[in-house]
Amino acid sequence: MAVIHIDGSTYSGSGTILRYSAALATLQGQPLHLTHIRAKRDKPGLRPQHLEALRACCMLSKGHLEGDEVGSQEIYYFPGKGLRGGSFSWDIGTAGSTTMLAFTVLPLALFADKESSFSIVGGLFQDFAPSAFHMQEVLFPLIRRMGAELDLKILRPGYVPEGGGHLQLKVKPLNGPLEPIRLLKQGKVKEVRGICLASHLEEQKVAERMARQSEKLLMEHGVRARVQVIEDATALQKGAALLVVAETETGCLLGADQAGKRGRRSENIARFVVSSLLEDIRTGATTDRHLADQLILFAALAEGRTEYLIPMATDHVQSNLWLVQKILGAKTEIQGNLIRIDGIGLKPNEK
Repeated sequence: MAVIHIDGSTYSGSGTILRYSAALATLQGQPLHLTHIRAKRDKPGLRPQHLEALRACCMLSKGHLEGDEVGSQEIYYFPGKGLRGGSFSWDIGTAGSTTMLAFTVLPLALFADKESSFSIVGGLFQDFAPSAFHMQEVLFPLIRRMGAELDLKILRPGYVPEGGGHLQLKVKPLNGPLEPIRLLKQGKVKEVRGICLASHLEEQKVAERMARQSEKLLMEHGVRARVQVIEDATALQKGAALLVVAETETGCLLGADQAGKRGRRSENIARFVVSSLLEDIRTGATTDRHLADQLILFAALAEGRTEYLIPMATDHVQSNLWLVQKILGAKTEIQGNLIRIDGIGLKPNEK
């Protein structure tokens, strides 16, 4: 079988290329040769979280992996035949992103031979990775509309640098191909809601301050919001996170979020999150800037045409469209801010 060669320095040059490539190659059952891994990052090559994602794909398919060590900029991956479900546990060992690992194994679990349960330990809230809140409240509801049955629980928050956060992901295998999704009109915003989380920071009222500032800033733009406050004492360190989500009358979900960081004030987090959300809404988009690239993989696997409007064409959008074309053969197109993807209609018995 022909080997898929992917240059990891293309477009975003990030770890997302590695994770997407590994997941798609596994679904196709094709060997993967990946070079220049994370070439555009400050520390190029595999980090622990990327290595764990590769090993997870290998484990679920009973495949074989070469070059699997931290720092490696080239790997050969040979997926096995079929995909197995069951219970699996991974500990990244750092504050590396648990959500990106969950994103990698999710499409595999949808085509596995039985229900899957994944326990993943690492970071849940950090910069440059989707937060567990965004995955729960924005991405997963849309994938459910496409026919997936899945659930994500936060058992313990985890932040940089300690990590130690704990996610549990449960996925039932599909009975048929995913359904396409069409989001062509944003419509009027009917509800804005949010979640403010703070760990070991109750005395400083960090979560309360983020919530009240978010509500105040949104009200200044004529938007009434309901923001939930969560005080946590289970995380290994102090930390915080904020998510705000807008739901429209046409069923669109747009979210914005940010994690806390030493020196990053609660009010500034709220200001960044609210301004990001309002910026995306003002473009008329039907997805937010993160969902825009996250939906691509699932749309490419679906049977039929998916269409949606994005706020902007980021490097991640470009790289993900390129990968589903190259590995799956899905037809993709961008016209202005409209993304159109003709999925391959992958069926469970074709994995």
